[in-house]
Amino acid sequence: MEVKIGVQYAPREIVLESGQTAEEVEKAVSEALSGKSQLLTLVDDHGRKVLVPADRLAYVEIGEPTARRVGFSAL
Repeated sequence: MEVKIGVQYAPREIVLESGQTAEEVEKAVSEALSGKSQLLTLVDDHGRKVLVPADRLAYVEIGEPTARRVGFSAL
């Protein structure tokens, strides 16, 4: 699923494809914003961790789960 993160004072948003569910991402964001965690930590499809300070979060957009496309298409 695609996740977009806006960071205060940063000119660009962070975009990552994550294997985490929408519920897992939402829970991580909620914990960061409530003060339970000082960092929003997400893992992308390649296993890399993305860490964003909770006090710098501007917004988090959680996209629809995407099915992986296999094969070729004719135009």
